[in-house]
Amino acid sequence: MRQETDDIRRNSVPERDLDEMDRKLLGALCEDATVSYAELGEKVGLSAPAAHERVKRLRRSRAIRSTSVLIDPVAVDKPLLAFVHVDTRGWGKTPELMAISAYPEVEEIHSVAGDACMLLKVRAKDTRALEGLLARLYDTPGVMATRSYVVLSTYLERPVQPGSTKVWPMPSHMAQPIEHRRNVEVISKSE
Repeated sequence: MRQETDDIRRNSVPERDLDEMDRKLLGALCEDATVSYAELGEKVGLSAPAAHERVKRLRRSRAIRSTSVLIDPVAVDKPLLAFVHVDTRGWGKTPELMAISAYPEVEEIHSVAGDACMLLKVRAKDTRALEGLLARLYDTPGVMATRSYVVLSTYLERPVQPGSTKVWPMPSHMAQPIEHRRNVEVISKSE
C-alpha cells in the first residue's frame, strides 16, 4: 500500500522495468510526441497497434507523466534564462517560499544539497523582470540570500532522456582505483 506521509512525495516504482524497446519509444517520443502510432512504430520497428499498447502501458506506469509542448522562449518574450540559488533559514521549503511558483517566470524549483537550500530555474523578459522576481524572493520570510547565474549561451537543453550510460570512462589523468580483494591475508607478528 502506497502511503503519503508528512507531505513527502515518494518516488513511485513503475509496474515493470523498462526494456530496450520502451527506451526506443521514449526516445522517439522525446524527439516528437505528435507522431502517429504508425510513424512511431516504424521508427522503432513495431506495428502501430504494438506501439500504441506499449505507449499506453508507459502512461499507466507513469514512465510518461504527461505530454507537453516546448515553447521557444523568444517567441513568448522571455529570452533571459537564469538559475537562482536561494539561501534560507531552516529547511527552506515553506508555503511562503513555494508560493513563488505562482509566477510563470519560475520554471523549476528544486531543494538541493550544497551551498544553497533551493535552486530555481527562471526565464524572464529582461534583467528588470529578474530583479522584480528577486525582490519578491527577498520579501519572503526565511529567505536570507540569493545568487543568480544569468545564462549567456545554451549548448544543450533537453527533457529527461530514456537512455543511461552503462560504463563511464575513467579520465586518463585519474589514478586507477585499488581493487578490493576478497581474501586478504592478515599477517600477525607472534612473539
